[in-house]
Amino acid sequence: MHDEHLAHPATAAPRERDPFFDNAKYLAIVLVAVGHAWEPLRAGSRSVSALYLLVYAFHMPAFIVVSGYFSRNFDASPGRLRRLVTGLVVPYVVFETAYTFFTRWTDRVPDRPVSLLDPLYLTWFLVALFVWRLTTPLWQRVRHPVPVALAVAMLATLTPSIGDDLDLQRVLQFLPYFVLGLTLKPEHFRLVRRRAVRLLAGPVFAGALVAAYWVVPRMSAAWLYHRDSAQELGAPAWSGPVMTSAAFGCSLVLVGCFLALVPGRRTWFTALGAGTLYGYLLHGFLVQGARSWGWYGPAWVHGPLGAAAATLLAATAVTALCTPPVRRALRYVVEPELRWAFRREPTRAVRA
Repeated sequence: MHDEHLAHPATAAPRERDPFFDNAKYLAIVLVAVGHAWEPLRAGSRSVSALYLLVYAFHMPAFIVVSGYFSRNFDASPGRLRRLVTGLVVPYVVFETAYTFFTRWTDRVPDRPVSLLDPLYLTWFLVALFVWRLTTPLWQRVRHPVPVALAVAMLATLTPSIGDDLDLQRVLQFLPYFVLGLTLKPEHFRLVRRRAVRLLAGPVFAGALVAAYWVVPRMSAAWLYHRDSAQELGAPAWSGPVMTSAAFGCSLVLVGCFLALVPGRRTWFTALGAGTLYGYLLHGFLVQGARSWGWYGPAWVHGPLGAAAATLLAATAVTALCTPPVRRALRYVVEPELRWAFRREPTRAVRA
């Protein structure tokens, strides 16, 4: 979501940013926020539920594939390990604590403990990206990394004993998308951006929306959260691997269509792509607060006008949270330097 965390590798040499990936990150974070805003509206609307299913089928997979693509150069060097700590571990501790205290107030649970082993709400992604990045050198040495990662994800659905620690079910079930990103090359992204693919993307999304509308009363959206085993979802064990592989195939098609529709030129929102981690971590406070503050209480909110208003408000709010003023104000907690905490690495000349 942010360039160092979800899109670009932590490298010392500056490089020109590709507006395509910044555009993709911004559009994906808007979909994340809109999906969260739609969640309380699903009970009264099959249409909103269908849109919700469609978005959840590809928005996080898209983020994770791009994250894997830009993690290809991770080699566990001292500089990259330091960025892993300052860019993922520290924000995780800060926001896990902040969300705990915030939800104590909004949910009226004053004794909710601060638990760094049980990610609260959306902080799971920082844990997952930390684990995935650390294992990058291993996946780059496996002969068939994507099938192996998919097998790991399928086996995870058969293992309810994994539990909730560090949200390992999500870490393992979303793993194939990250590993796929590691295997991609620039030409793969050029393939999905061809005119023929762009022309197909719209009809594919339309067909997927119709399919989602049909699926709404027949399938639990929890399958797309990838946070539970099949047994925990009340389904037979064999359905876990089947649903995991089916979701992987469907998600990849939709991710390809999404990337095909992302503009490759600079746009008014391109610069916001560098701040999507801020939008991701901060918008959750608004979503949690909206429920506590009674924003979903009026009856009209659960109609078409309310769904449109929630969509517009969510998109506007997360856009504002990605802007440079917000990034400057909160950089010390989202992207701290912490030079004092690490030993200085000797220069090449000294080592020589």
